[in-house]
Parts: sequence; C-alpha cells; structure tokens
Amino acid sequence: MKIKTLILPFISILLILSLTLTPGCKFINQITTTSGVSETTSVAKTSPLNNNNTNISVNNSVVQPLPSIADVVAKVKPSVVAINVKATVTTYDIFGRSYAQEQDGAGSGWIISSDGLIVTNNHVVDGATSIMITLDDGTSLPVDLKNVETDALTDLAVLKVDATGLPALKIGDSTNLRDGDWVVAIGNSLGEGIRVTQGIVSRKDVTMQDENGQTFEGLIETDAIINPGNSGGPLVNMSGEVIGITNAKRVETGVEGVGYAISSNEALPIIQELISNGYIVRPYLGVSTETVESEAYAQWYGLGVNSGVRITGVGAGSPADKAGLKVNDVIVKFDNQDITSDQQLVDAIHGAKVGQTVTITYWRGSQEQSIEITLTESPKPQGQ
Repeated sequence: MKIKTLILPFISILLILSLTLTPGCKFINQITTTSGVSETTSVAKTSPLNNNNTNISVNNSVVQPLPSIADVVAKVKPSVVAINVKATVTTYDIFGRSYAQEQDGAGSGWIISSDGLIVTNNHVVDGATSIMITLDDGTSLPVDLKNVETDALTDLAVLKVDATGLPALKIGDSTNLRDGDWVVAIGNSLGEGIRVTQGIVSRKDVTMQDENGQTFEGLIETDAIINPGNSGGPLVNMSGEVIGITNAKRVETGVEGVGYAISSNEALPIIQELISNGYIVRPYLGVSTETVESEAYAQWYGLGVNSGVRITGVGAGSPADKAGLKVNDVIVKFDNQDITSDQQLVDAIHGAKVGQTVTITYWRGSQEQSIEITLTESPKPQGQ
C-alpha cells in the first residue's frame, strides 16, 4: 500500500510538468508585487516587423457617400434614343457567288438640340436603307436618309428627325476628367431598349484600332459595361453632361470591362461641321495606300525599298495625280517626316492645311525621288 501511495503523487507531478512544458504553450512567469500578491504574465515574443516601434494611426474622417446614379439617369435618359436600322449587305454563298441580303441593326443616339438633331456613330447608320428613332416616351420617328450626315474617319454621324421641343443634353468638357471619375453609359444595349451601366474612367487619351484596322485617337477608356447596341449613346459625368460617345468594346478572350468612348472635345468640332457643312473638310492628297510590312512584301510587288507606304490607287484629278504619283510608288517621307505606315501618312496629311505645299519623298523602283504637291480641299462625299 505504501508503494501505491508514493506512485500517485509522482504521476501528478509528471502531469503538471508535461502540461507546463508542452510545445506550443506559453511559458508562464510568476511575479510577486510589493503587496505580496502573485500575478502571472505571458512573455511576448518580439516580431522583426516591430523593431522600429511603429505606431499605426487610424483616420476617423467621414467617408463620402457614392453619388446617386439614379439622379443622373433621371436627368439624362429622356434625351437618349434607340436607333433601329435596316441595311442591305453583300454576302457570298459556298460557291463564292454574291447576293444582296437585308439585315437589321440597332444602336443608340442622343439629342443634341431640341429641333430634332441626334448624334450617333457612323457605323450604326452606315449603309442603312431605313432608320427609325424611338424616343424615351415610346414615340417612333422615321429618319429621311437625306437628313443623315456622317464622317467615317471619326465614326460620327448626325441625324435629323421631324420634331421640336425635344430634351437636349448638355456637353461637358472631357479635358476635366480624371482617372477614377464616375461615369454612366446609357444606350440601347443589345437592341432591347435603353439600359444604364456605371463605371469609372480607367484611362484618357487612348489610341486603339478597330476590327477593320482603323485607328481612333483621344478615346476615353471606361469599365462601364458596353454591349452591342450601346454604340452612339452618351457617356456622361455626374452632372449629366456628355463627356463621351460610346463607340467600341474591346472583345478579346480574357478581357472584361474595357469599353471606349470618343471624348466630347474630340467629337464636338466634327459634330458642329457636320451640322453646318454636311461633311468634314480636310487636306486632300488623293491616294489609297498600304503599309510595306516586310521584305517579302517588297519582293512580291517588286519594290525598291522594304519600308514605307505603297500607293495602291490614285484619284483622278487629285493633287497626287496632277503631280505624277503612280501605283506602286512607295512614300517614305512627308515634309521631312518619316512615313512607315498608313496611319502615319493619314495623320501627316490631316496635320497639314488646305492649300499647303508639301514635299513628298518616294521610291519608284530603285530610284528615290522628291516632289512638291499642293494639298487641296477634300471632295464632297458621294451623294452630296
């Protein structure tokens, strides 16, 4: 019996020690105060992140609420219209035979003046055989095709409907936009009626190419959701002012929430000239061109240079024609500016003035030549 009595205290001591020294448990120090009362405290480990005794401050300022999207929509939506078009397009059968087919299309627009002027994108109405406008109150108005003025280069168009007293939108200054500003896109999304999406300005002054290789500059990039049918609709700020015209969505695998709008400051001069003149007057050279992309390209066409812009067509009676430029000439300089792509040549011509005399350097076969050409006013579009 004495052996059992000794074993029990021994086992108790082992249990106490094992609990005290178990890995993962904190070591406990017992401190006796001057009053004789024992206190237990844990010994904290020093973190290498806290060597400098950094104090973290908390800002107790009041967070501003998000702006009311509903107020903006109530102000803008009555001025946004749905556009439905019919267009004749050329399609091909499996044997390569062409035939005409009528297709339906949908887009958006917005009222710029109370007497029936409506802004949209050129690609919304391009080739249309009929155009119907539906106002916010459900009223449908046909558009006389004679009252459609377009500019393919900037993808802008102005339509006129027979109506007065329409609610016009105000145009804002897009240069005041900042990255992160709230914006609202309103349009005939998917051709199913006017819808609203919101987002922020992701970037400004963006350059991009569309699926046809046309370059657009000075665009606003936004993460507001853009769908087919939104084209031509307004992108507005929190004051309900138009600061952009929705015209494209980036469609690539893995890319989400990237849409583009023509900035109001880029669009307004074009819109004003379409209204007053019916078309855009630009400096005119009178050539169609292709970029010389490689040595193989140059060899295929028998060119004497591996870079530049090959002339593929010369307009009859144009400044280029009168100066003697020919198909397969390769333009390499425009007024001492190196030209290596189609877009560079277009930008150089548009950066000049009507009536300005420029020096064009080009290759014809194996010889480099220079010639002076006076740019004229671009001709009126056909049908005007």
